[in-house]
Amino acid sequence: MKVILTENVKKLGSRGELVETSDGYARNYLIPRGLAEEATPSRLNEWKKQQRSMEKKAIQEKESAENLRKHLQGKRIVITASCGDTGKLFGSITTAQISESLKRSFHLDIDKKDIKLKEPIKNLGDFPFTVRLHSGIDVDMTVSVEEE
Repeated sequence: MKVILTENVKKLGSRGELVETSDGYARNYLIPRGLAEEATPSRLNEWKKQQRSMEKKAIQEKESAENLRKHLQGKRIVITASCGDTGKLFGSITTAQISESLKRSFHLDIDKKDIKLKEPIKNLGDFPFTVRLHSGIDVDMTVSVEEE
């Protein structure tokens, strides 16, 4: 029997997938617990429409991420920090500070988990970092750490 999953089911599939399963498993377990719906012709048409709209949305998100990458590639942000006489910072520059600086400079809401530093920033100078905009779309930027 073909069913459309309404919840993630271990070892079967994730929400929104069309899967083939045995009649007994579907009728006695999946459907009564609200984990799946029977794939009737009308429900299949509705599911296909949802899949097409999700594909269009994913394509639009990817295109906007590509345009944003072209705009941001090679850009530099500046962060000021207090440091000692030798140029060593009191503390370090974190991905949260870089995210806040991106928000101020480019009006982007980038999660700190999407920012990757090659090494911890503990000195004054220029340091490269990478921002993940979309799955498979990364942009390389530079952070300049200057004295307050």
